[in-house]
Amino acid sequence: MATTGFWPVRGRLKDVLTYAENPDKTMEQKFLDEDLFATLKYASNSEKTDEQMYVSGINCSKHRAYEEMCTVKKRYGERGSVVAYHGYQSFREGEVTPQEAHEIGIETARRMWGDWFQVVVTTHLNTDKLHNHFVINSTSFKDGKKYRNRIGDHKELRRVSDEICRSRQLSVLENAPFYGGDKKDYWLRQNGILSHKDMLYNDVNEALASTESLMEFQFYMECLGYRFVRGFRNEHPSVIGPNWQKSIRIDSLGKNYTTQALVEKLENNYHDVNFQRFQPPAKKRKPYMHLIIEFRRQEPDVVTAVFELIITIIKLCTGDNINNSYQTPLSPAMRAEIVRLDKTLQEYHFLREHNIVNTEDFSICRDNIKSQMEGYIAERQHLRNLLRRVKTPEREQELKSKCMQLSKKIKPLRNDLKICERIEERTPKLKEIAKEELQLEIGKFPNKALENQRNNNERIKER
Repeated sequence: MATTGFWPVRGRLKDVLTYAENPDKTMEQKFLDEDLFATLKYASNSEKTDEQMYVSGINCSKHRAYEEMCTVKKRYGERGSVVAYHGYQSFREGEVTPQEAHEIGIETARRMWGDWFQVVVTTHLNTDKLHNHFVINSTSFKDGKKYRNRIGDHKELRRVSDEICRSRQLSVLENAPFYGGDKKDYWLRQNGILSHKDMLYNDVNEALASTESLMEFQFYMECLGYRFVRGFRNEHPSVIGPNWQKSIRIDSLGKNYTTQALVEKLENNYHDVNFQRFQPPAKKRKPYMHLIIEFRRQEPDVVTAVFELIITIIKLCTGDNINNSYQTPLSPAMRAEIVRLDKTLQEYHFLREHNIVNTEDFSICRDNIKSQMEGYIAERQHLRNLLRRVKTPEREQELKSKCMQLSKKIKPLRNDLKICERIEERTPKLKEIAKEELQLEIGKFPNKALENQRNNNERIKER
């Protein structure tokens, strides 16, 4: 049973072109196209591929794939930021041998990209599940055109892989669903992000499970922070969430969300004797307001506070089970944060463990991690260079052991660096979500609401 996928690798081609025009053999490759070089390096890592026994090149040499891919890019000029695509093909544990997995990978790559693009195929043996990696040059060696990376290409990769596996009597994922929505929503989902339509889908289902009429349904959706741009008197009712640029038609969620389908569902609720009668979500929930006020008292530079705020609000809303909780986040964006609570907690724990309070602390911590990781990587590369000239098996084993130890040190640092990148990207977004939640909670009289809450806080302190 093979699973498949691929994604773009972005980088700059300027240094590659400079190198191709001035091929100074003493120039270190790390100063060329780092993203392309790193992807090829990872895919053909000898620690994962049994000393490169399972590395093959299609339309390029496996030993000089990097240089030959750069030559193609130089021939046709710099064309965009995506330098390559990195794909995978993973097999069920124990179902194929390394040789068979590699043969399947080569055949898959030839049929998918072999007529137009250069591809490096590697089979990694470092996990219980054998898996192939594909590195595809984004520029065609035939005409210089860029690979388009359509959703249809991902479907075609699955189809080709399944066809080859069936011909070898291997299992495949039968009737496995493939996302059929908009292209933008597909890529958001691929990155673990809820699109506006995903948020609306979840909230509409929540409203349908709690109401008995279109009037109750509309009121419930308004309580969740939506505004009806077109109501149910129109042929296609649509809603818009806070800070959304465009409205979304409810019937765009699928055939079960037309007005007629909604009416039938609500009528079934009405006639169901076991249905719990309508209870709208609280439109104003003061338990959160003092949290947001405390957050606003913090210095604007504080990083940890915003994560504490988001996590506290989500936990107050969800308790042990969000479906049993009466208090619901008002904004769709805050409700979407519930889906990635585990990652938010991971980011928050990272900040606390490293005593990060402000952006200066964060920058120092991130730079230290990066510097330490680069030092280990340079040391490991030096050992790998020595391996090329080793003369005795004992020395070879010693160097390999040291490389593995360094790899174990690099892995957690790389994970920490990814967390840093997420924190850096998400902190401004979380601040906006908190502001949005506050505005929805305090309603039409923000100054009065804040004043009342501050007075309540002062009275509590006096007691």
